[in-house]
Amino acid sequence: MGRKSKQKQKIILPPELPPDVPEDEIEVSDEDLQFVNENVDYAGFVSGLDTTSITKHVTRVADLKEDALERLYERRLQKKKLKEKEEEEKEKERKVEVDRVDALPVKSLDGQVYYRTLAEKKGGDGEEEDGDGDKGIVRLTKTERRAKMKKSKKEAKKLGKQVENTEQVEATPQAAVLAEVKEDLTAEATFETKKRKLAELGIALLADPESNIKSLKEMLQFCLDGDGVLIKLGLLSLLAVFKDIIPGYRIRLPTEKELEMKVSKEVKKMRFYESTLLSVYKAYLQKLVLLEKKSKFQHVAVRCICTLLEAVPHFNFRESLLAAVVKNIGSQDDVIRKLSCSAIKSIFVNEGKHGGAATVEAVELIADHVKALNCQLHPDSVEVFMSLSFHEDLRKPGEPDKESKVKNKKNRKRKNAEEPSQLQESDRKRSKKELTAKMREEVTADYKSAVFTPDVKEQRKMQSDMLSALFETYFRILKHTMQSTAASSQANGTLVDGESGAHPLLAPCLNGLGKFTHFIDLDYMGDLMNYLKKLAGGGSNSDNSSEKCAKGLTVSERLQCCIVAFKVMRSNLDALNVDLQGFFVQLYNLILEYRPGRDEGEVLAEALKIMLCEDRQHDMQKAAAFVKRLATFSLCFGSAESMAALVTLKQLLQKNVKCRNLLENDAGGGSVSGSIAKFQPYATDPNLSGALASVLWELNLLCKHYQPAISTIASSISTMNTSHNQVYLSSTSPQQVFRDLSLEQESFNPKPDLRKSNNKRKRGSGPSTLATIEENLNSTGSLDEDELRKKLSNHFNLLRDFKENEKLRNELDRTTSALQLYEEYKKQKKKTARRGIKIGEKGV
Repeated sequence: MGRKSKQKQKIILPPELPPDVPEDEIEVSDEDLQFVNENVDYAGFVSGLDTTSITKHVTRVADLKEDALERLYERRLQKKKLKEKEEEEKEKERKVEVDRVDALPVKSLDGQVYYRTLAEKKGGDGEEEDGDGDKGIVRLTKTERRAKMKKSKKEAKKLGKQVENTEQVEATPQAAVLAEVKEDLTAEATFETKKRKLAELGIALLADPESNIKSLKEMLQFCLDGDGVLIKLGLLSLLAVFKDIIPGYRIRLPTEKELEMKVSKEVKKMRFYESTLLSVYKAYLQKLVLLEKKSKFQHVAVRCICTLLEAVPHFNFRESLLAAVVKNIGSQDDVIRKLSCSAIKSIFVNEGKHGGAATVEAVELIADHVKALNCQLHPDSVEVFMSLSFHEDLRKPGEPDKESKVKNKKNRKRKNAEEPSQLQESDRKRSKKELTAKMREEVTADYKSAVFTPDVKEQRKMQSDMLSALFETYFRILKHTMQSTAASSQANGTLVDGESGAHPLLAPCLNGLGKFTHFIDLDYMGDLMNYLKKLAGGGSNSDNSSEKCAKGLTVSERLQCCIVAFKVMRSNLDALNVDLQGFFVQLYNLILEYRPGRDEGEVLAEALKIMLCEDRQHDMQKAAAFVKRLATFSLCFGSAESMAALVTLKQLLQKNVKCRNLLENDAGGGSVSGSIAKFQPYATDPNLSGALASVLWELNLLCKHYQPAISTIASSISTMNTSHNQVYLSSTSPQQVFRDLSLEQESFNPKPDLRKSNNKRKRGSGPSTLATIEENLNSTGSLDEDELRKKLSNHFNLLRDFKENEKLRNELDRTTSALQLYEEYKKQKKKTARRGIKIGEKGV
């Protein structure tokens, strides 16, 4: 370890050599020459210098570790050792010089003195005869030295390259692994540095946006990176920055004339800030729209678009944001659809941010979107209209305009009477008046844009545009529903009741019509009622088109049509005169078509409340028919639906005294009061059912219902007095009762009767699986769901086994009977054959 540390300390990198200068350019002074000639002995060491080691460059590799430096040092030592060995071999090959004592010096013709070597002596006089004494001279000229130096450098380079190549060949597998590791490390390092820089730019922008506005372009460059994670980080960080620095007004870029005018430095700075902000914001939105089409970045892009629309609906490029969001409100992806719908709802609710202009644009875009896709969208795309709010206190259009027109006419008459007709204004005065009028218009426009109080005329116009687009969408959905059901019924012949997949927008459309029915124009009321009557079933219409439409809708949708029709009538009592008997007929028939698992119970409860409980005028025969139908309905379905039906039944009996004759047990019931002497339970019209001739025997069974609430209300109805009219009306509505006893909120555990269960055990031979379940329930009061499922599954598996065994037994019986018949057939065949043989023998 000590040697390695010393070696590490001894590594010293030499400085760079000065640039090479050719000898022709070197100028030597006379004084330098004279000094060298005088001191020749001192300059002798120059001839023995190792120029190769001096001129060699050493390159340092940045960020190398200690192991790499040690390897480099070892390689250099090996190279030095090889060079030393080569030099030693060369010296051995060279001529060996003889000591001066043994050989005398020789003087050449030039006057130079040199010593002879042993090789020269052995060569004899042949070399002397040549007369060329230069071969034995040790000293060389400058050109020869340079040539030798160049040769030595070339050889050293070749040797170094060979050694490096051998080392590279040996370290190829390790180098590949190291290269991969280095690439990963560099990628992680670059990612961390980019993240850090992005955070620094965002913090600087949030701290001082005006001075650091140029950093927005740098942040936008991160969204163009190849790394997907970095793109997402760039989008989200830009979203946070834009939410914070976008001003509360719409930026208007200066015109060419305004740019030519001289302004102060602050104005220039503000213009530069606004222009850069607007340009980067535009590029950011374009990038979001492009990334939205890619599945990898779709969720992030949609989230950014929706949050920008919610945060800054007043800012520039709102139209592009709205178009992108409205396009996604009917998406198949739940996340994208929910984000888009929540953004649209926030625009409808928070109109103070944009003054209502964004609401009008959104409603119109949704209407166009529904029209383009032919009403085949997700219900959430139209359900967003339920978040709209309209001002009912706005005046009708035209009243203030008439008053202003009358005042303007009076003022003009006065001015015309006062001013003489002969006076004419000059051109200057006209030009001044025109300029003042333009200035006033500009000032009023700026005031309207800056003032916070809304203009009544603009609000009225926006509200009328919204209502027209809204009801256009609703009527289009109704018309499309009728056309599609009629076309499908003609194509298929018959339709299955309850096919709601072809009309996804009908339910939210009916809900919206029920909410905004008081804003509908009276001119469209007649068409709306006709549409609703055809969709609900049409009642006593002769044509079958309405029945075909009704067959294509669910029970809930047909009930909603009846509810909307009653809401429209109540909001316009004075203006409309429509017979609602057809809707009562449809309700009377739909009560029996209702199925708890398939249809919505809340819609049925609402229909009972609006059409029967809140309606004060009822025909006695019709009320009795509904009482009887609701009593039979309450026997067949769940506790929530039964409770809603019984509450409606009780209110009908409280309103109609003569219908209480159904509570009597006389033969014929209330047939004395009715025109029809016999009850017809299968009649489709309640007025022709003859319900007054029947008795409410269902209440006797309902008094023994397992639900205490149902049993109590049934007993209270059965004990109702028939002599005088009870003024008291129950405040509970069918909707409220249904919610209280719905399956979602119901936590009802019936109290068991131990006596009955014990008697059943004694009578029976052995308890079955269901009996054991009842025992466990009676003993514990509650049972684990897993155990209950296991026991029920075992029970029903046994039943299935029994059924399968029965089938197998039947098949076995058939096969055995077939086999028996086949054997009998064989026996008969043998008998006939024997008889034939015997007859032949007798003949012979």
